[in-house]
Amino acid sequence: MFAVHLMAFYCSKLKEDQIKKVDRFLYHMRLSDETLLDIMARFQAEMQKGLGKDTNPTASVKMLPTFVRAIPDGSENGEFLSLDFGGSKFRVLKVQVSEAGKRKVQMESQFYPTPNEIIRGNGSELFDYIADCLADFMRTRGLKHKKLPLGLTFSFPCRQTKLEEGILLSWTKKFKARGVQDTDVVSCLTKAIRKHKDIDVDILALVNDTVGTMMTCAYDDPYCEVGVIIGTGTNACYMEDMNNIDLVEGDEGRMCINTEWGAFGDDGSLEDIRTEFDRELDLGSLNPGKQLFEKMISGLYLGELVRIILLKMARAGLLFGGKKSSALHTKGKIETRHVAAMEKYKEGLANTREILTDLGLEPSEADCIAVQHVCTIVSFRSANLCAAALAAILTRLRENKKLARLRTTVGVDGTLYKIHPQYPKRLHKVVRRLVPNCDIRFLLSESGSTKGAAMVTAVASRVQAQRKQIDHVLALFRLTQEQLKDVQGKMRAEFENGLRKDTHLTATVKMLPTYVCGMPDGTEKGKFLALDLGGTNFRVLLVKIRSGRRSVRMYNKIFAIPLEIMQGTGEELFDHIVQCIADFLDYMGLKGAQLPLGFTFSFPCRQTSIDKATLIEWTKGFKATDCEGEDMVDMLREAIKRRNEFDLDIVAVVNDTVGTMMTCGHEDPNCEIGLIAGTGSNMCYMEEMRNIELLEGDEGKMCINTEWGGFGDNGCLDDIRTQYDKEVDEGSLNPGKQRYEKMTSGMYLGEIVRQILIDLTKQGLLFRGQISERLRTRGIFETKFLSQIESDRLALLQVRRILQQLGLDSTCEDSIVVKEVCGAVSRRAAQLYGAGLAAIVEKRREDQGLEYLNITVGVDGTLYKLHPHFSRILQETVKELAPRCDVTLILSEDGSGKGAALITAVAKRLQQAQKEK
Repeated sequence: MFAVHLMAFYCSKLKEDQIKKVDRFLYHMRLSDETLLDIMARFQAEMQKGLGKDTNPTASVKMLPTFVRAIPDGSENGEFLSLDFGGSKFRVLKVQVSEAGKRKVQMESQFYPTPNEIIRGNGSELFDYIADCLADFMRTRGLKHKKLPLGLTFSFPCRQTKLEEGILLSWTKKFKARGVQDTDVVSCLTKAIRKHKDIDVDILALVNDTVGTMMTCAYDDPYCEVGVIIGTGTNACYMEDMNNIDLVEGDEGRMCINTEWGAFGDDGSLEDIRTEFDRELDLGSLNPGKQLFEKMISGLYLGELVRIILLKMARAGLLFGGKKSSALHTKGKIETRHVAAMEKYKEGLANTREILTDLGLEPSEADCIAVQHVCTIVSFRSANLCAAALAAILTRLRENKKLARLRTTVGVDGTLYKIHPQYPKRLHKVVRRLVPNCDIRFLLSESGSTKGAAMVTAVASRVQAQRKQIDHVLALFRLTQEQLKDVQGKMRAEFENGLRKDTHLTATVKMLPTYVCGMPDGTEKGKFLALDLGGTNFRVLLVKIRSGRRSVRMYNKIFAIPLEIMQGTGEELFDHIVQCIADFLDYMGLKGAQLPLGFTFSFPCRQTSIDKATLIEWTKGFKATDCEGEDMVDMLREAIKRRNEFDLDIVAVVNDTVGTMMTCGHEDPNCEIGLIAGTGSNMCYMEEMRNIELLEGDEGKMCINTEWGGFGDNGCLDDIRTQYDKEVDEGSLNPGKQRYEKMTSGMYLGEIVRQILIDLTKQGLLFRGQISERLRTRGIFETKFLSQIESDRLALLQVRRILQQLGLDSTCEDSIVVKEVCGAVSRRAAQLYGAGLAAIVEKRREDQGLEYLNITVGVDGTLYKLHPHFSRILQETVKELAPRCDVTLILSEDGSGKGAALITAVAKRLQQAQKEK
């Protein structure tokens, strides 16, 4: 028993001594966590450099855009061919991807050799050989007369400008075919395939093996957004935000970046990490000074690195009694498979003895222990370096997503990762230690990168087909200049119909006289009360106007109009309004004051004087009974009498559009048009009295409230109305009415978007085909979301958050489509506004007999104020359609309430002038 213990102690002591000896010799190959974090930071800096347009040319990590913009979503289906070229063997596959979201893939494949004379010969012979192998595969599988899409996995650094193109930057590994560098490998292969008249193949995608690995794993796990190869060579790819990629135009969505991390350190940034053994290996390689990171990590080099170390240790008398063999002197005699075998659990020492003996050496027990430990240090350093670079990528992903903690999957392939018994465990452990704020799943790519090339091709086919469907929907909202001119002409005709006595009753644009006959001239002064009713909020204002200096001071209070009041009785509505007025007068200490009052009432009314307004119909969700056909001023006066607390002099009732024009007219005497682009849509302008057949007299001008929201109610816009407009109209409170408003105003744009999103989801083009209950809810997609989503400053991640608030679980691609839909709907609205406004400014120019018109338009409304592109598109459209009109749009900062007070002041001034006459 004592002898057994003594033997065990001796073996343990021997092992310890040998390990210490190797550790001393390979001291610089042992990397601390501090060093790994430093390497991680260096790699992050190189990534940033590679992504920048100005810094990319000098970056060692090239960060090549792959033009792979989406990962599989499970809806891919069809038959695809795939080629995998880049390692010791060349593979051709037929991949059948099943439909109905089953994520089932069937594959048939065949390997072909890559002889040295082919991979180091002439480039055209190389591609002819690949085409011959493909033709052979298709003949043997009975695929000769089928037209099939093909994905090419080409595992060398390529610069791409599109998915189906790749300019070879440089050969790596053992490849050296002449005349291929700086040419498009897809064109080379296509040319070679065309020589075979009996096969018809369409190369849709060129991908790196790393990208293929990511796509293979992403088909099984949608969380996969990183691919890593640790095999003959090494590389990584990941999904980067487009707005970080200077090398490619556009900032929407994401794109897979092929880092080509094997060249990390080629600029000298890893010189403090590299050892004398790395330098000797590099000098003896096919590409000295290049792929320095790869030469410390990948399977092509680890065995050679071990051989160089063992030879140096033997020369130093630290191994094999100082004896060497010719095999130990021979380059390539130790391969990575030997390193893996020597590190195998339990069998490792026996494997080591056998391998060393085969090399013509006579190893002792101590030698075997030492050699095994050399292998451990070399392969452990490989895993450590790989972990540091991967941790840098994971950190970037987490920071891009602005997450405190990232959940993601890394797809891995490569012989070193697969065959080395300790490698995966070491890599995983170090990565998790370096990025503790990331939850990482490592997924082995069982089917290799070739299936990934087929998946890229399948995704490209799906995206292509989906893009066509989405474009078809969006095209319905794209208006040509011809269509806009047609809208302009029809609007102009409706203006004329509304102004004429014989056609007024049938006109959809009512052209209502407002009895506002003058604009502010700067002499107005006094205190005025103003009311503003036109939406879910009601405003009461005290407006103080000082003459001469055009100075206006305002005090106001906002009161809510509950839904039950909006849709109750007229008496309840006006009693609520009077209650709000009483609260305001109390608040301002004006209970007994006698003040002139202007009432902004933003609904279609027929006026017979400035203080008489008969409601034609409710809009914007109001449905109070016993109001339509009644005089709104009389109803307000009756409600004031019922309360019997105060008396007010109601001088004027005006539309919010007229109020907006008057507010802006107070600042700019050239303002003769008012425009509302908000919850509702409307326009007013100063018309020549001679053109208003509804009224007597032809001297001077009067403001006309067009009520253009009803334009199209006679069917004249049916050629540009879409199925979505019809659905929104049918589901509204007033079907068949206010059709122009329903295509342009804030109350409806969000609802149009919602209808489109439902249709696209039903077609399987959005939200994985799942319509959430929230998306089914009418009114859930408010127009304010369009303004937020279309903001240039808003990253897609924030768009996704807005959609998540709406209960819509969106992918990055979904967010892009939603943004496009919002853009199409709001752009059309702005263009339709522009066509209407162009019609009125051209009319004003012609009425005044001017060659060229300068005019100002006062604008109010949340759509105009908040939407990031609405005002620009509106102005561009007016300029295109009315080129002889110089139109200035100014924003009404103080709203229509101030306008009501100004109209009251102008009315008082005109009344006084009449009395004096």
